[in-house]
Amino acid sequence: MLMRTDPFRELDRLAQRFTDLPAGTWSRPSALPMDAYREGEEYVIAFDAPGIDPAALEIDVERNMLTVKAERRPTAVGDSVQMELAERPHGVFTRQVMLADTLDVDRIDAQYEAGVLTLRIPIAERAKPRKITVGQRDERHQISG
Repeated sequence: MLMRTDPFRELDRLAQRFTDLPAGTWSRPSALPMDAYREGEEYVIAFDAPGIDPAALEIDVERNMLTVKAERRPTAVGDSVQMELAERPHGVFTRQVMLADTLDVDRIDAQYEAGVLTLRIPIAERAKPRKITVGQRDERHQISG
């Protein structure tokens, strides 16, 4: 139902986890982890986005390319703030997913709950299995020999 667009993105995410690489920026965003599965007549994609304000989520579909962007800013900022420990990642996160033609991208439902952005995409009617009835030819139109 979908195709990964960047096979090295997971390697980048792992490298960032174990090194001191800077947080994602708009020009080089960090990976947004996801799960994808089919549930009945829908395709479900769940993105981990903890601590992100729903207003900071952007979801776009152009043709069959789904793009999800999110930005998490540091919560404690200001002249009087002295950061003692900062382990929670912040910055820009994104993920692009190529969706199959069998999905109805005009009816995507997006919900954000408990730090998880869940997209539900219905399977297109044209992609659902259907029965074809077999008819019989009318004998009156057959040529006798």
